[in-house]
Amino acid sequence: MKALLQRVTRASVSIGNEEVGKIGQGLVVFLGVASGDTEKDAQYLAQKIVNLRIFADEEGKFNLSALDINAELLLVSQFTLLADTKKGRRPSFTEAAAPVQAEELFDYFVEQTRATGLKVATGRFQAYMQVEIHNDGPVTIMLDSSEKF
Repeated sequence: MKALLQRVTRASVSIGNEEVGKIGQGLVVFLGVASGDTEKDAQYLAQKIVNLRIFADEEGKFNLSALDINAELLLVSQFTLLADTKKGRRPSFTEAAAPVQAEELFDYFVEQTRATGLKVATGRFQAYMQVEIHNDGPVTIMLDSSEKF
């Protein structure tokens, strides 16, 4: 499972003309579910993300987590994080989980992040979405649950 985090001052996700999710200061999390991922991967990433110290303290140092500042989270499923571009010019997505498994694990990840008490908004699984992001920093970090040990 891969997560691309972007620290934001605000962000929203729309489908067509309908805004389906919106947050203030916090993190946009693009989540890609790979074949073989489990609930343990989702638990690990959810805890890692909310506890990762990537928000500045009074001295401008990265000492505060999303939990520390009561950040908001916008979670967007994005299978393209699993793209394999080693061969040719067209990415392969064979590492991505099948849609049914991916949706189940994405929903479980959403549950895990909501259980922290933070405000959580989402896009819609398998929908064509427009994401508006107001980067803060910018700060962008990639996490991979396969690298947890």
